[in-house]
Amino acid sequence: MSSKKKNIAKEPFQVYETIPNVSNEELDPVLLKLIEKSIQETKEGKVISHEEAMRRIKEKIASLK
Repeated sequence: MSSKKKNIAKEPFQVYETIPNVSNEELDPVLLKLIEKSIQETKEGKVISHEEAMRRIKEKIASLK
C-alpha cells in the first residue's frame, strides 16, 4: 500500500473537500426550519422512543418480524 493511500484515511477532509465547520448562516433556510421544527416538537414531547419506532417499523414490514 502506498503512503498516499494511507494518508487518505487520516485526511478525508482534504480528499473529499468537505467543509469542517458549517455555521448556521451557511445552512439552507429550509433545513434550518426543519431543525427548528424538530426542536420545538421535542420540547412539546412529540417524540417516540427507539423501541416504539422499531415496533411500528416491524408492523409495517413483515420481513423484519
